[in-house]
Amino acid sequence: MLTSPSNALHSTPHFWPIRRSRLLLRPRNFPRFHSGGANFCSLSLLSARSGSSPRFSVRALAGPDASEDGLAFPNHVSVKIPFGNREILVETGLMGRQASSAVTVTDGETIVYTSVCLADVPSEPSDFLPLYVHYQERFSAVGRTSGGFFKREGRTKDHEVLICRLIDRPLRPTMPKGFYNETQILSWVLSYDGLHAPDALAVTSAGIAVALSEVPNSKAVAGVRVGLIGGEFIVNPTVKEMEESQLDLFLAGTDSAILTIEGYSNFLPEEMLVRAVKVGQDAVQATCTAIEALAKKYGKPKMVDAIRLPPPELYNHVKELAGEELSKALQIKSKIARRKAITSLEEKVLTILTEKGYIVDEAAFGTTEAQPELLEDEDEDEEVVPEGEVDQGDVHIRPIPRKPIPLLFSEVDVKLVFKEVSSKLLRRRIVEGGKRSDGRTPDGIRPINSRCGLLPRAHGSSLFTRGETQALAVVTLGDKQMAQRIDNLEGSDEYKRFYLQYTFPPSSVGEVGRIGAPGRREIGHGTLAERALETILPSDDDFPYTIRVESTILESNGSSSMASVCGGCLALQDAGVPVKCSVAGIAMGMVWDTEEFGGDGSPLILSDITGAEDASGDMDFKVAGNEDGVTAFQMDIKVGGITLEIMEKALIQAKAGRRYILAEMAKCSPPPTLSLSKYAPLILIMKVHPSKVYSLIGSGGKKVKSIIEESGVEAIDMQDDGTVKIMANDIASLERAKAIISGLTMVPAVGDIYRHVFLCFFHLVRNLHLENCEIKSMAPYGAFVEIAPGREGLCHVSELSAEWLAKPEDAYNIGDRIDVKLIEVNEKGQLRLSVRALLPESESDKDSQKQPPTTGDSTKSSPRKYVNPSLKDRAATGASGDELVWKKKDVSRVSSGDKPMKSSSNEEDRGSLVNDEATIS
Repeated sequence: MLTSPSNALHSTPHFWPIRRSRLLLRPRNFPRFHSGGANFCSLSLLSARSGSSPRFSVRALAGPDASEDGLAFPNHVSVKIPFGNREILVETGLMGRQASSAVTVTDGETIVYTSVCLADVPSEPSDFLPLYVHYQERFSAVGRTSGGFFKREGRTKDHEVLICRLIDRPLRPTMPKGFYNETQILSWVLSYDGLHAPDALAVTSAGIAVALSEVPNSKAVAGVRVGLIGGEFIVNPTVKEMEESQLDLFLAGTDSAILTIEGYSNFLPEEMLVRAVKVGQDAVQATCTAIEALAKKYGKPKMVDAIRLPPPELYNHVKELAGEELSKALQIKSKIARRKAITSLEEKVLTILTEKGYIVDEAAFGTTEAQPELLEDEDEDEEVVPEGEVDQGDVHIRPIPRKPIPLLFSEVDVKLVFKEVSSKLLRRRIVEGGKRSDGRTPDGIRPINSRCGLLPRAHGSSLFTRGETQALAVVTLGDKQMAQRIDNLEGSDEYKRFYLQYTFPPSSVGEVGRIGAPGRREIGHGTLAERALETILPSDDDFPYTIRVESTILESNGSSSMASVCGGCLALQDAGVPVKCSVAGIAMGMVWDTEEFGGDGSPLILSDITGAEDASGDMDFKVAGNEDGVTAFQMDIKVGGITLEIMEKALIQAKAGRRYILAEMAKCSPPPTLSLSKYAPLILIMKVHPSKVYSLIGSGGKKVKSIIEESGVEAIDMQDDGTVKIMANDIASLERAKAIISGLTMVPAVGDIYRHVFLCFFHLVRNLHLENCEIKSMAPYGAFVEIAPGREGLCHVSELSAEWLAKPEDAYNIGDRIDVKLIEVNEKGQLRLSVRALLPESESDKDSQKQPPTTGDSTKSSPRKYVNPSLKDRAATGASGDELVWKKKDVSRVSSGDKPMKSSSNEEDRGSLVNDEATIS
């Protein structure tokens, strides 16, 4: 009912244009809403229920939306409907008017446009609904352009594929069987505010568009997200709030049932997950109720006349021809043998019903053979009637015997019916006999075998086999350059340090097929397994590697994504990744209507379903986690939906199955190594002052490239906070790179002394590098001395000796090692060194007064005569090494009367030559 605040508004019937073939009929005088002189009026559209039913406002045009050229939008309707703890704005009739339906849904400043179009002519019948969903996040929604040469959106990204699946999966169960008109749903993000996520909004938008369109769906669909923040469940939290959430649950359903759930959590107990689903279901019900009321007022007539079903009698014909043999074929345990037997039987039935024809039991249909008294004896003499004396009453119509006409059916109908009959026979066997095709009970798990270390050169590998499902998982470790870059609407480059890639080749099911880019199914299964394993990984600080898990399905007979979880967990342990615990996954199935097959009517839950049970069953519920909680989950429903009680029962049964699988995984032989492979790269983490990061990178990255080339490491990654990660294949190159970076980033202070250490004392100071304080080059005005790897200072010719020198070569050669003292650091950071400052004060003062000789060359003197005598005295007296004070990887030396070899009043500001945080992973 439509009302206005003044109760003066009267609504007139609203006629939508009805499509018949390609002709659009529109009333000449289309009715409009009138509300005085106001442009908009506030309305309230109430559902049939009273009391707790949610209210939502409708804003209809008082007059036509007329532009300057006179174009009007008489069908423009604006509605506010509940969406969790807030309302969203739904508009239709303004954009995309030639589509079957088109809506724009606004949440904050996030706007999603969704259109639904149908083909005029139905396609060839099949067992798969021709529904196509395309979701796209346009970079213009955040004021950006796409990267690349063409500067436009390209192929669908992985996260867009996942949202396409979120839209498709809850809508498909609401579509009727026999509807073969191709249906396309296009959903575009036109505006994004960075606060309200568009994924749940896109699912709800698609549900509204389908409800308003001509698609004959049974129920309105909506979707919400539920987070667990601060111990409370929040419906449709913002992007910022989700950063603190312990749960990411997406739920879609109708006003009475749950259709799909998907998400991941941090070992959330099953009881908490059920509570979260209940909160989400209540929110979905409120939204669906509003959508149903909106569709009732403004929706188009449904194309129920387009539904085409196989002839009802065909079911009986198929059962009669193949029922007994089909029951025996379904009991074959081997998948390949069972498939071949069923395929052969299907060909036999197709030949009879489509080529030879089915002979109907003529007695049952009252044919001429059933009435022999109506036939005349052909040997009886015919009565001769004189010409002209024929009595019309004497003329008898003799029945003519006919051969039975075989009945022929279309091949598509026969295949559809054969599949449905097979499904029902499989269900009946499970319900009545309590046994499945492979002989298991409903809660039974297939035999499990696992082994690790199959691939010697891989960083980690495992082979996980469960029944006829087998997954080969391989782990590769690397640095940040191996991370996966994600281009999204957030505006900042995002990198994934862990990702799982799932591959499903056709050989896994014994078939021939095309090999190409991963499909939507592969992307979805890989993401589910990735989310299940991500929770058990260590932090980046504890394990600074980028981790790639590659799961290749070698055999498949159901639950291959959960096999990827189990195999991936073992492969991570084999690669030496310090995971928090082991996790396993299991797929649950269901037979919904057991009463039809002799049961009590309650749904029957199946554990560890096979491919046939997945195809013929009513549910595919995948749950992954450890013994205590759930890390990832995904549920698809093929019926009209399930209740909360059924889902809770499935979760409890899945928990028992996970515990059994984890116990079997613990028996892995050979077991995982739990250590890094010798072929895995080494990573050293060291900390430098943040102000030194740019000097390490250099102009255009020249400096860091030179360090990589000189040291022989694989890569060096630097962060703004001063964290430096060095990756190498051997320890020697790792140490060389560390020494160079330490020298470049140290902050020397005036008064620091850098000494050359004699080889005879190396056992006391073995952490020192002998190449320190080496003369690298000479100039007429002095010598350039390397006080640390990559760090040089100038020792002026006047500071090289207490005696007067005409040129540096008079006392030293390139390659000589000397002791120097830092006496000055200018504003450019250049270092001025001195040898003379280390000489005894009396000798230095006396020699400083000497004049340079006027003739002859000065005799070269050995730099070793200037070594501090205190060091010689202590060596001669046998001073113990305890007098040398060390830190971890420290090169400091403290002695009586001398400054340390490298000291400063502010050790933290001086950089990483003395580095306590350097570790090798």
